[in-house]
Amino acid sequence: MKSVLKIRMSAHDAHYGGGLVDGARMLQLFGDVATELLIMNDGDEGLFKAYDMVEFMAPVFAGDYIEVEGSITEQGNTSRKMIFEARKVIVPRTDINDSACDVLETPIVVCRASGTCVVPKDKQRK
Repeated sequence: MKSVLKIRMSAHDAHYGGGLVDGARMLQLFGDVATELLIMNDGDEGLFKAYDMVEFMAPVFAGDYIEVEGSITEQGNTSRKMIFEARKVIVPRTDINDSACDVLETPIVVCRASGTCVVPKDKQRK
């Protein structure tokens, strides 16, 4: 089972100079994917317990389109281990003009993570 979201980073997401987006924004998106996975798997939003690993691999800027994918890799009684990957798939081309963008032939992996979510037994509906 997997979940995929695609979202454009806005000027509101930019936290640093040069339109750089805070890495924590990727973790927020991973949380959204985790929530969808838990709803599909258990019928409940569950709770994100912890990340085991987070790797920030490339910068993200306002205007970039990010595709976020996650999947459940292991399932216990209440725990759900998950992996996540965020990829830059479209980039602005302000060197051409202020509205030009390119779809990347090869997406750029910007962040990877793995973690564990929990759905209490009494909340599981599937």
